[in-house]
Amino acid sequence: MHVELISHAQTEVPTGSPLRVKDIAAALRVDPSTVYAEIKSGRLPSYRIGQGRGTIRVPRAAFARYLADRGIPAAELAVAL
Repeated sequence: MHVELISHAQTEVPTGSPLRVKDIAAALRVDPSTVYAEIKSGRLPSYRIGQGRGTIRVPRAAFARYLADRGIPAAELAVAL
């Protein structure tokens, strides 16, 4: 049986669209709960879409600032953003 694996870099998020928590977690190689903790602390700006609990999105510019503030180079990310 032949199984072809797709690398994380090939599963890009569309350019210009806001990022989901799971996209950021994959990029940073951390658990999504770590990203939620950063959002809750206010270190990573986000907004909620939808009614009820909805879903959380992070603007790309906010994520770029988050990385820059922590000195994380984009080349270190596990996912191409």
